[in-house]
Amino acid sequence: MVFRSKVDTFFINFILVAVLVIALASFFPLFIEGGTQLTVVLILSSTFLVVIGFILWTAFSVKYIFYNDFLLIKGGPFRSKILYENITKVTPTTDIFTGYRILSSRDALEIFNKTTVFGSIKISPKAKREFITELKKRCPNAKIQDC
Repeated sequence: MVFRSKVDTFFINFILVAVLVIALASFFPLFIEGGTQLTVVLILSSTFLVVIGFILWTAFSVKYIFYNDFLLIKGGPFRSKILYENITKVTPTTDIFTGYRILSSRDALEIFNKTTVFGSIKISPKAKREFITELKKRCPNAKIQDC
């Protein structure tokens, strides 16, 4: 079973500001130096496109996949495989700027477990209630707080 990540307006605005800052940092040298050399323009443009492509891929390809024995959380090149027996607790959270997170919304869940780096991972499934229902089926011993 596959769940996509919820994307809220705050997150889209945050990504937009990040893209604008990176664009400014990437192309500002062209305005200062009067960059008309083709190689300089190509290098700066290529760098900008690679960085922005990576950010957009990571931010908007987030999905959560239920397998028989584990939950797979994917966002761009980042992946977390959490065995169901290692999940101890699930709580709602709006704190998306700290900890290990693969999400794109402030309406999130924090999954506490025994295997991830900081002991928990923050996610934001679009169909939150259905996600929690499925997680309850697969993790009967976990303390799952309804939203």
